[in-house]
Amino acid sequence: MTALLSALAALGVKEAELPWPRHRLDGRGWFGLLAQLGQEDWTLVALFADGTDLHIALRDEGDGSHGLARLPCPGRRFPSVGRVRPGAIRLERAIRDLHGIDAEESPDLRPWLDHGRGAYTFLPAEGEGVHQIPVGPVHAGIIEPGHFRFHVNGELVVRLEERLGYVHKGIEALSIGRSPDAAAQLAARVSGDSTVAHSLAFARAVEQALGQPVPPRAVHLRALMAELERIANHLGDFGAICNDASFTLIHTHATAARERVLQACETSFGHRLMMDRVVPGGVAADLPPDGPARLLRLVEETGRTLASLYRIYESKPSLLDRTVSTGVTLSELVHRFGAGGFVGRAAGRAVDARKSPGYPPYDDLDFEVPLSLEADVHARVLIRIQEMHESFRLLRQILERLPEGETRSGLATGPGEGTALIESFRGDIFAYVRLDAQGRVARYHPRDPSWFQWPLLEAAVEGNIVADFPLCNKSFNCSYAGHDL
Repeated sequence: MTALLSALAALGVKEAELPWPRHRLDGRGWFGLLAQLGQEDWTLVALFADGTDLHIALRDEGDGSHGLARLPCPGRRFPSVGRVRPGAIRLERAIRDLHGIDAEESPDLRPWLDHGRGAYTFLPAEGEGVHQIPVGPVHAGIIEPGHFRFHVNGELVVRLEERLGYVHKGIEALSIGRSPDAAAQLAARVSGDSTVAHSLAFARAVEQALGQPVPPRAVHLRALMAELERIANHLGDFGAICNDASFTLIHTHATAARERVLQACETSFGHRLMMDRVVPGGVAADLPPDGPARLLRLVEETGRTLASLYRIYESKPSLLDRTVSTGVTLSELVHRFGAGGFVGRAAGRAVDARKSPGYPPYDDLDFEVPLSLEADVHARVLIRIQEMHESFRLLRQILERLPEGETRSGLATGPGEGTALIESFRGDIFAYVRLDAQGRVARYHPRDPSWFQWPLLEAAVEGNIVADFPLCNKSFNCSYAGHDL
């Protein structure tokens, strides 16, 4: 038994396999867990409420094992996890707003989602000449709403604080009582740019809850869609980062390449974003007969375009001057918050859910997880470039090995619980699903990677000039919608 699971077993009573073991803790066990969280190299994967119960999911960075714990909170209070894991603070604020369960002695008791209850107090920054610049929540571009409060001294950012929650959709509450198929439509809309990834996390959690097998062809088609989604988003981000550095040539060509990928998705699966194509039990669309050949040509064409654009990028000193050493994210913060995706990998955290804990078909495919230690805007660009080349490799393997057969199996009906951890283009997505006796959703909780990346943007911007904030922000490209649910 691993160190994490041994600790959970000593602190509580084992009650479920989801597929990660879950233990029920009492108050003493919870305090014991918090004490160990302050010492052990365990990453917070998720923290959420279910009725009067609190759930926490953890990863042991030493051996890659995962475990869950449940704390009943009949008094609607619990000792704050945020005291020892700062990544939990915003999760605890959301739990309070959504479920009325308070985190005792939390470092931050301000509301998170409710924007209608009086003035909001931003954290202070003191010093001679320090002044504030408020930005948003309405922005000049067609983007989601979020407020950014800058404390600056001259042009240098002393402190940045984000206020989010403006796009709260009530997805968790809306999912209750729905069939898995109906709730899957909500999962697909948690964050539109990650619709495949969130749909996959939900579907895998439902399938775990029901012990539901998935046809091999559907498993491969899911991965095909996920890698296409990754490439499209990375291309868009690469171009947008260059655009924020006033280099529009790469932006223009990267946008055109992304458009070709989206058109290929439309041709292959009937939707540019492949929304509602990954469903519990399999997929809702199959490749047409000429689909594999078309996608292989797309891979070759996009690979050549990307290589050409990156050669331009790395040959422009004026562009590199804007990205190198800008927006550095401290490695210790990345590990402390458990940030994944290109944000984590650019700062040395080599965690990818496709490899650990892993899931099919990736456990039978050959690919590498790129890594950097520079942790600046340039490193986040480089990780995206390398990830796209790895996605090209994966697409070739998937298309070469694509099995024949059915694309969806009929869902069983009945109660159950399931969890899933999958890799989106931003990083790992966690999903928890509980089904009632009629097989309807009693609880659905998705945790987007942005929960643990937004706070790091605040830290990365400190010490940079105000004009570099758009560059830093785009290099993170956190989701507002996925963060606000």
